[in-house]
Amino acid sequence: MDALKVFLPAPSLQKINDWINELDVKINITNPRRTKLGDFKVVKNTLFVSINNDLNPYSFLITLTHELAHAFVYVKYKIGVSPHGAQWQEAFKSMMLNFLNPAIFPNDILEVLSTHLKKPKASTFTDVNLAAILKKYDHKKALTISDIKDGSIFSTSNGKIFKKGKQLRKRYKCVECDSNKVYLFHPLAEVILMQ
Repeated sequence: MDALKVFLPAPSLQKINDWINELDVKINITNPRRTKLGDFKVVKNTLFVSINNDLNPYSFLITLTHELAHAFVYVKYKIGVSPHGAQWQEAFKSMMLNFLNPAIFPNDILEVLSTHLKKPKASTFTDVNLAAILKKYDHKKALTISDIKDGSIFSTSNGKIFKKGKQLRKRYKCVECDSNKVYLFHPLAEVILMQ
């Protein structure tokens, strides 16, 4: 629990500690992964939750609660329920209600998070409004595709170079400069501006 103190808002620690003890779940704080913020798994009847170590305290709390909700659903139902179905949604909503107050979250997050909890998605990153507000509190301020102008040339972490196009419904249509292939980018995808 001491290790979690540096990652979580202080007023949330006791409730998180209670849930960890109730579930007897092992928490692993990991280096950042590109495809996920956290995850839940069961290995030889032991419950494990992993969380990326680069999350701001608010993202960390939401992600940890998300994964602990998976653990509670697993304990109650074992298998046979959808990973982000009704059982998980109800567990996650119920757990997050413990934290919906200004002693834990700033008002801008509370407003968007309250809307998110009406029908939680499988990932906070999928909810663009919530992801954008949470990103404001990140330790590392990264340039996103939403921050650059249409027509700008940018690269991604894998070194590919793209030209930013128009925003479709949610994602940006971009063309890879070498191949002319079209890719869709999440509005909060991190980029490196080339020109």
